Amino acid sequence: MSKKANQDIKQLRAIGHKLKPVVTVAGNGLSEGVAAELDRALTDHELIKVKLAVGSREARVEMAAQISAQFGAEVVQSVGNILLLLRRSPSPDPRLSNLIKIKPV
Repeated sequence: MSKKANQDIKQLRAIGHKLKPVVTVAGNGLSEGVAAELDRALTDHELIKVKLAVGSREARVEMAAQISAQFGAEVVQSVGNILLLLRRSPSPDPRLSNLIKIKPV
């Protein structure tokens, strides 16, 4: 991985540290409502935290891969049952985008 990519990930993780999970995926998995909320949150905020309240570690890894593939998002970080997801918007709203309104330290 290049130095620039490492620095970008470090910066995204610093921004993500200040965020709270906006969506919780529970035992029912990606229902229609959860999928719609995930899509809306990624479109509005670009960088979001998602809480995975599913059973085992393997189930969380599978769910993370499914979310990443279905929504075209990149998993920036996965710690325990929390995912940090990124999907850049072509025209972000400065009032909503976490990448614009939150500056890392």
